Amino acid sequence: MKLGELLKSYRTEHKLSMDAFCELSDLTKGYISMLEKNEHPKSKKPIIPSYETIEKIAKGMQISVEALIDKLDDDQEIQINSTPPHLKSIAITHPLPDAPDSLTQQITDKVVQLTTSNKKIVLRTSEELLESQENEEKTKGNEVSENLISLYQVEIVSETAAACGFNYGFGYDDTDRETIEVDEQPPRHDIATKVSGDSMQPDYQDGDILYLVDKGLTTYNGDLAVIAYGDRSYFKKIYTENGRLRLVSLNDKYEDIILDFPPAEDTHIKIYAVVGVYRGE
Repeated sequence: MKLGELLKSYRTEHKLSMDAFCELSDLTKGYISMLEKNEHPKSKKPIIPSYETIEKIAKGMQISVEALIDKLDDDQEIQINSTPPHLKSIAITHPLPDAPDSLTQQITDKVVQLTTSNKKIVLRTSEELLESQENEEKTKGNEVSENLISLYQVEIVSETAAACGFNYGFGYDDTDRETIEVDEQPPRHDIATKVSGDSMQPDYQDGDILYLVDKGLTTYNGDLAVIAYGDRSYFKKIYTENGRLRLVSLNDKYEDIILDFPPAEDTHIKIYAVVGVYRGE
Protein backbone atom coordinates (compact mmCIF):
# COMPACT_ATOMS: atom_id res chain seq x y z
CA MET A 1 0.00 0.00 0.00
CA LYS A 2 1.28 3.49 -0.82
CA LEU A 3 1.85 5.94 2.05
CA GLY A 4 -1.10 8.19 1.11
CA GLU A 5 -3.47 5.21 0.84
CA LEU A 6 -2.30 3.91 4.20
CA LEU A 7 -2.72 7.31 5.82
CA LYS A 8 -6.23 7.81 4.48
CA SER A 9 -7.24 4.27 5.50
CA TYR A 10 -5.90 4.91 9.01
CA ARG A 11 -7.81 8.20 9.38
CA THR A 12 -11.01 6.60 8.13
CA GLU A 13 -10.67 3.59 10.43
CA HIS A 14 -10.00 5.78 13.46
CA LYS A 15 -12.48 8.50 12.44
CA LEU A 16 -9.79 11.21 12.47
CA SER A 17 -10.15 14.47 10.57
CA MET A 18 -7.13 15.98 8.80
CA ASP A 19 -7.00 18.66 11.50
CA ALA A 20 -6.90 15.98 14.20
CA PHE A 21 -4.08 14.11 12.45
CA CYS A 22 -2.18 17.40 12.01
CA GLU A 23 -2.07 17.72 15.79
CA LEU A 24 -0.87 14.14 16.21
CA SER A 25 1.83 14.24 13.52
CA ASP A 26 2.96 17.91 13.29
CA LEU A 27 2.28 17.81 9.52
CA THR A 28 0.26 20.52 7.80
CA LYS A 29 -3.26 19.90 6.56
CA GLY A 30 -2.23 20.85 3.02
CA TYR A 31 0.60 18.34 2.97
CA ILE A 32 -1.58 15.53 4.38
CA SER A 33 -4.09 16.24 1.62
CA MET A 34 -1.34 16.04 -1.04
CA LEU A 35 -0.03 12.79 0.44
CA GLU A 36 -3.45 11.17 0.28
CA LYS A 37 -4.03 12.38 -3.29
CA ASN A 38 -0.42 11.43 -4.16
CA GLU A 39 -0.14 14.41 -6.48
CA HIS A 40 1.75 17.66 -6.18
CA PRO A 41 -0.67 20.53 -7.01
CA LYS A 42 1.90 22.40 -9.15
CA SER A 43 3.93 19.70 -10.88
CA LYS A 44 1.15 17.05 -10.89
CA LYS A 45 3.84 14.51 -10.07
CA PRO A 46 3.49 11.81 -7.37
CA ILE A 47 4.49 12.86 -3.86
CA ILE A 48 7.82 11.48 -2.63
CA PRO A 49 7.84 11.81 1.19
CA SER A 50 11.01 12.44 3.17
CA TYR A 51 12.17 10.06 5.90
CA GLU A 52 11.27 12.79 8.41
CA THR A 53 7.70 12.71 7.06
CA ILE A 54 7.64 8.92 7.60
CA GLU A 55 8.71 9.52 11.21
CA LYS A 56 5.94 12.10 11.73
CA ILE A 57 3.24 9.84 10.28
CA ALA A 58 4.44 6.95 12.43
CA LYS A 59 4.20 9.26 15.43
CA GLY A 60 0.64 10.22 14.44
CA MET A 61 -0.33 6.55 14.08
CA GLN A 62 1.41 5.76 17.38
CA ILE A 63 3.52 3.00 15.84
CA SER A 64 7.24 2.62 15.20
CA VAL A 65 8.84 3.81 11.98
CA GLU A 66 9.83 0.21 11.22
CA ALA A 67 6.23 -0.98 11.63
CA LEU A 68 5.00 1.76 9.27
CA ILE A 69 7.64 0.95 6.64
CA ASP A 70 6.68 -2.74 6.81
CA LYS A 71 3.15 -1.78 5.75
CA LEU A 72 4.34 0.08 2.63
CA ASP A 73 4.76 -1.30 -0.88
CA ASP A 74 8.33 -2.19 -1.81
CA ASP A 75 8.28 0.41 -4.61
CA GLN A 76 7.26 3.28 -2.29
CA GLU A 77 9.86 6.01 -2.90
CA ILE A 78 11.35 7.88 0.05
CA GLN A 79 13.69 10.87 0.04
CA ILE A 80 16.56 9.98 2.31
CA ASN A 81 19.96 11.49 3.12
CA SER A 82 21.24 8.92 5.65
CA THR A 83 20.66 5.24 6.32
CA PRO A 84 18.01 4.71 9.03
CA PRO A 85 18.06 1.29 10.70
CA HIS A 86 15.86 -1.60 9.57
CA LEU A 87 14.83 -0.06 6.21
CA LYS A 88 13.50 -2.81 3.96
CA SER A 89 13.95 -2.77 0.18
CA ILE A 90 11.91 0.35 -0.55
CA ALA A 91 12.86 2.42 -3.59
CA ILE A 92 15.03 5.39 -2.60
CA THR A 93 15.32 8.55 -4.70
CA HIS A 94 18.97 9.21 -3.82
CA PRO A 95 21.59 6.44 -4.06
CA LEU A 96 23.10 5.44 -0.73
CA PRO A 97 26.87 5.83 -0.28
CA ASP A 98 29.27 2.92 -0.01
CA ALA A 99 29.22 1.06 3.28
CA PRO A 100 30.67 3.33 6.01
CA ASP A 101 33.57 2.35 8.21
CA SER A 102 32.87 0.97 11.68
CA LEU A 103 33.22 4.29 13.54
CA THR A 104 31.02 6.16 11.04
CA GLN A 105 28.37 3.44 11.29
CA GLN A 106 28.39 3.64 15.09
CA ILE A 107 27.87 7.41 14.91
CA THR A 108 25.06 7.02 12.35
CA ASP A 109 23.32 4.35 14.44
CA LYS A 110 23.24 6.73 17.42
CA VAL A 111 22.20 9.84 15.49
CA VAL A 112 19.15 8.24 13.84
CA GLN A 113 17.76 7.50 17.31
CA LEU A 114 17.84 11.16 18.36
CA THR A 115 14.89 13.54 18.30
CA THR A 116 14.76 16.09 15.48
CA SER A 117 15.92 18.92 17.76
CA ASN A 118 18.89 16.89 18.99
CA LYS A 119 19.76 15.92 15.40
CA LYS A 120 19.97 19.65 14.61
CA ILE A 121 22.43 20.08 17.50
CA VAL A 122 24.58 17.24 16.16
CA LEU A 123 24.44 18.73 12.64
CA ARG A 124 25.48 22.19 13.79
CA THR A 125 28.27 20.80 15.97
CA SER A 126 29.53 18.69 13.05
CA GLU A 127 29.50 21.71 10.75
CA GLU A 128 31.49 23.75 13.29
CA LEU A 129 34.05 20.93 13.73
CA LEU A 130 34.33 20.54 9.97
CA GLU A 131 34.84 24.27 9.50
CA SER A 132 37.54 24.24 12.21
CA GLN A 133 39.19 21.24 10.57
CA GLU A 134 39.21 22.93 7.17
CA ASN A 135 40.77 26.07 8.68
CA GLU A 136 43.50 23.99 10.31
CA GLU A 137 44.28 22.33 6.99
CA LYS A 138 44.59 25.70 5.31
CA THR A 139 47.10 26.91 7.92
CA LYS A 140 49.23 23.83 7.26
CA GLY A 141 49.91 24.94 3.72
CA ASN A 142 46.87 23.82 1.74
CA GLU A 143 46.57 26.58 -0.84
CA VAL A 144 43.59 27.07 -3.09
CA SER A 145 43.94 28.61 -6.52
CA GLU A 146 42.84 32.24 -6.63
CA ASN A 147 40.75 31.44 -9.70
CA LEU A 148 38.84 28.64 -7.97
CA ILE A 149 35.37 29.59 -6.76
CA SER A 150 34.01 27.63 -3.79
CA LEU A 151 30.46 26.40 -4.28
CA TYR A 152 28.13 25.42 -1.45
CA GLN A 153 25.07 23.19 -1.81
CA VAL A 154 21.85 24.56 -0.35
CA GLU A 155 18.58 22.62 -0.18
CA ILE A 156 15.65 24.89 -1.00
CA VAL A 157 12.19 24.13 0.45
CA SER A 158 9.26 25.25 -1.74
CA GLU A 159 8.94 29.01 -2.39
CA THR A 160 7.91 31.72 0.01
CA ALA A 161 5.01 33.78 -1.23
CA ALA A 162 6.04 37.42 -1.14
CA ALA A 163 2.52 38.48 -1.92
CA CYS A 164 1.75 37.19 -5.36
CA GLY A 165 -1.66 37.62 -6.96
CA PHE A 166 -4.08 38.88 -4.32
CA ASN A 167 -1.41 39.09 -1.61
CA TYR A 168 -2.13 35.55 -0.45
CA GLY A 169 0.56 33.09 0.53
CA PHE A 170 0.54 29.47 -0.51
CA GLY A 171 1.12 26.25 1.38
CA TYR A 172 4.51 24.96 2.47
CA ASP A 173 5.09 21.28 1.78
CA ASP A 174 8.19 19.33 2.57
CA THR A 175 8.51 17.41 -0.68
CA ASP A 176 8.87 20.39 -3.04
CA ARG A 177 12.64 20.63 -2.68
CA GLU A 178 15.59 21.37 -4.91
CA THR A 179 19.33 21.56 -4.29
CA ILE A 180 21.24 24.50 -5.75
CA GLU A 181 24.84 25.71 -5.58
CA VAL A 182 25.75 29.15 -4.27
CA ASP A 183 29.12 30.91 -4.28
CA GLU A 184 28.78 32.36 -0.77
CA GLN A 185 28.96 30.28 2.40
CA PRO A 186 25.45 30.19 3.92
CA PRO A 187 24.94 31.20 7.55
CA ARG A 188 23.80 28.62 10.09
CA HIS A 189 20.15 27.95 9.23
CA ASP A 190 17.36 25.40 9.66
CA ILE A 191 15.80 25.71 6.19
CA ALA A 192 16.16 27.85 3.09
CA THR A 193 13.49 29.05 0.69
CA LYS A 194 12.98 31.32 -2.32
CA VAL A 195 11.12 34.60 -2.54
CA SER A 196 8.28 34.66 -5.05
CA GLY A 197 6.63 37.91 -6.09
CA ASP A 198 7.32 41.61 -5.66
CA SER A 199 5.78 42.58 -2.32
CA MET A 200 9.19 42.91 -0.59
CA GLN A 201 10.79 44.99 -3.35
CA PRO A 202 13.01 46.91 -3.63
CA ASP A 203 15.01 45.17 -0.88
CA TYR A 204 14.15 41.58 -1.87
CA GLN A 205 13.64 40.34 -5.40
CA ASP A 206 11.82 37.38 -6.90
CA GLY A 207 14.16 34.36 -6.70
CA ASP A 208 16.26 35.57 -3.77
CA ILE A 209 17.15 32.78 -1.34
CA LEU A 210 16.26 33.32 2.31
CA TYR A 211 18.09 31.49 5.12
CA LEU A 212 15.71 30.81 7.99
CA VAL A 213 15.96 29.78 11.66
CA ASP A 214 13.09 28.51 13.81
CA LYS A 215 13.31 30.55 17.03
CA GLY A 216 9.88 29.57 18.31
CA LEU A 217 6.96 31.91 18.92
CA THR A 218 7.63 35.25 20.61
CA THR A 219 6.63 38.91 20.16
CA TYR A 220 7.67 40.84 17.07
CA ASN A 221 8.37 44.46 16.21
CA GLY A 222 9.18 44.81 12.54
CA ASP A 223 11.20 41.59 12.31
CA LEU A 224 11.74 40.01 8.89
CA ALA A 225 10.20 36.55 8.99
CA VAL A 226 8.60 33.78 7.00
CA ILE A 227 5.27 32.84 8.53
CA ALA A 228 3.66 29.46 7.82
CA TYR A 229 0.05 29.94 8.91
CA GLY A 230 -2.47 27.17 8.29
CA ASP A 231 -1.63 25.93 4.80
CA ARG A 232 -0.22 29.26 3.60
CA SER A 233 3.12 31.02 3.94
CA TYR A 234 4.24 34.65 3.79
CA PHE A 235 7.51 36.63 3.75
CA LYS A 236 6.89 39.94 5.54
CA LYS A 237 7.87 42.35 8.27
CA ILE A 238 5.94 41.15 11.30
CA TYR A 239 4.43 43.00 14.26
CA THR A 240 2.58 41.72 17.36
CA GLU A 241 -0.41 43.97 18.12
CA ASN A 242 -3.32 43.33 20.52
CA GLY A 243 -3.55 39.58 20.10
CA ARG A 244 -2.89 39.68 16.36
CA LEU A 245 -0.05 39.57 13.90
CA ARG A 246 0.28 42.36 11.34
CA LEU A 247 2.24 41.38 8.25
CA VAL A 248 3.66 44.33 6.34
CA SER A 249 5.05 44.42 2.78
CA LEU A 250 7.89 46.73 1.76
CA ASN A 251 6.07 47.41 -1.52
CA ASP A 252 3.43 50.08 -0.77
CA LYS A 253 0.96 48.70 -3.30
CA TYR A 254 0.15 45.78 -0.98
CA GLU A 255 -2.09 46.11 2.06
CA ASP A 256 -1.20 44.71 5.46
CA ILE A 257 -2.33 41.20 6.36
CA ILE A 258 -3.87 40.64 9.81
CA LEU A 259 -3.76 37.19 11.46
CA ASP A 260 -5.06 36.00 14.84
CA PHE A 261 -2.18 35.38 17.27
CA PRO A 262 -2.14 32.92 18.78
CA PRO A 263 -4.33 31.33 16.09
CA ALA A 264 -7.29 29.01 16.59
CA GLU A 265 -6.39 25.75 18.31
CA ASP A 266 -6.58 23.71 15.09
CA THR A 267 -4.51 26.15 13.00
CA HIS A 268 -0.86 25.33 12.32
CA ILE A 269 1.62 28.18 12.80
CA LYS A 270 5.39 28.36 12.39
CA ILE A 271 7.47 31.54 12.30
CA TYR A 272 11.02 31.52 10.92
CA ALA A 273 13.43 34.41 11.45
CA VAL A 274 15.35 35.55 8.36
CA VAL A 275 19.08 35.29 9.18
CA GLY A 276 20.51 35.84 5.71
CA VAL A 277 19.82 36.28 2.01
CA TYR A 278 21.58 35.13 -1.17
CA ARG A 279 20.93 37.19 -4.29
CA GLY A 280 23.13 35.41 -6.82
CA GLU A 281 23.76 37.34 -9.99
